[in-house]
Amino acid sequence: MDDQGHDTADSAEVSGTRSFLPAVEGMRACAAMGVVLTHVAFQTANSSGWYGRLFTRFDLAVAVFFALSGFLLWRGHAAAARGLRHRPPTGHYLRSRIVRIMPGYLVAVVVILALLPDAHADLTVWLANLTLTQVYVPLTLTAGLTQMWSLAVEVSFYLVLPLLALLARRLPVDWRVPAIAALAVASFAWPALPWHLPFGVNQMNWLPALFSWFAAGMLLAELTVMPVGRMHQLARRRWVMAAIAGVAFVIAATPLAGNIGLAPGTVGQVVVKTAMGAVVAGALLAPLVLDAPGTPHRILGSTTMVTLGRWSYGLFIWHLAALAMVFPVIGEFPFNGHMPIVLILTWVFGFAIAAVSYGLIESPCRELLRRWESRHAPSPRDSAISPRASDGRRVEVDGCDLFTFHGDKIRVKDSWRKLRT
Repeated sequence: MDDQGHDTADSAEVSGTRSFLPAVEGMRACAAMGVVLTHVAFQTANSSGWYGRLFTRFDLAVAVFFALSGFLLWRGHAAAARGLRHRPPTGHYLRSRIVRIMPGYLVAVVVILALLPDAHADLTVWLANLTLTQVYVPLTLTAGLTQMWSLAVEVSFYLVLPLLALLARRLPVDWRVPAIAALAVASFAWPALPWHLPFGVNQMNWLPALFSWFAAGMLLAELTVMPVGRMHQLARRRWVMAAIAGVAFVIAATPLAGNIGLAPGTVGQVVVKTAMGAVVAGALLAPLVLDAPGTPHRILGSTTMVTLGRWSYGLFIWHLAALAMVFPVIGEFPFNGHMPIVLILTWVFGFAIAAVSYGLIESPCRELLRRWESRHAPSPRDSAISPRASDGRRVEVDGCDLFTFHGDKIRVKDSWRKLRT
């Protein structure tokens, strides 16, 4: 209750409107560990047989990463389209993306290319990797950095998102979800297009081929600012969503979705794998962002998982280098088994390097940006709801509930009033 006797209970109906979602951070950690698992399985010769298919298909963890980006970066635009906040400033958005990705990435590229024995890098390899254009330049995905193809796709999405937001603003609000879904379905035609590319360039490593994975998150972002309905109720049935994700994952691990290893599949197989990746990502994220406020996520939202989530980007960019370190430590060669110990040590070494990267590079750079913007370009966070919120909408800054709008009255939370005094 506030000083006027009004009820200040949480009036938001979907937790995905919060600026910080601990369970989402925990899911980010799981996705990074899944990427490590699939690469360890390959380099320990555990990618054959039925279990090998399952290990290999953990590469769909990349779909979870892409859906996370789609959700987190699109929800500000979804809210703005409904008058719940001002449009996310493009300048702040681009600066935050650059500072989030590039400092840690550039350090990793320089160290790995300079020190990893198997990274045979000429000038072309250096330039392509430093500029995140290795998916467009033939034969520049090199040892220790081959996973960066997905980061190149991610950056492509960052650059395209403002244009997508501009186009979406021209649509009636009710058309936004169908338009995103239609664009995702249209992207399945990408593998069927005739391509005549140089050897070493794969068009399936480009944004249009995998747009449906980002779209899964964008659709969830739209749902977070829509009235609670059947989709929200379905998302809150965790076991149902887990079953959907599990079935899609198993389908993706069958021959319907392609061959084991690096052999290319047919157009139909590629479409099945891509579609199942979108389903897996959407089904895993939906219970975390469409649940009711205050819903506990004891494992994913735990302090340990949130911490690992903060280090997940570092694990992603460093894990192949960490994997290369593990084999000499245990005295074994790659493709010679020993998957359990190799996996555990790769996680341990990878997270250790990631923690250092986060503490010495990523976090300080982001803090420098925050300080610069506070002086030169103050702007709301991408995911915060501004005072343009409608009746009953909670206003947040950095995940803290400050006040709630009810008509022309503002109900200030006691915690904020005490902080101000």
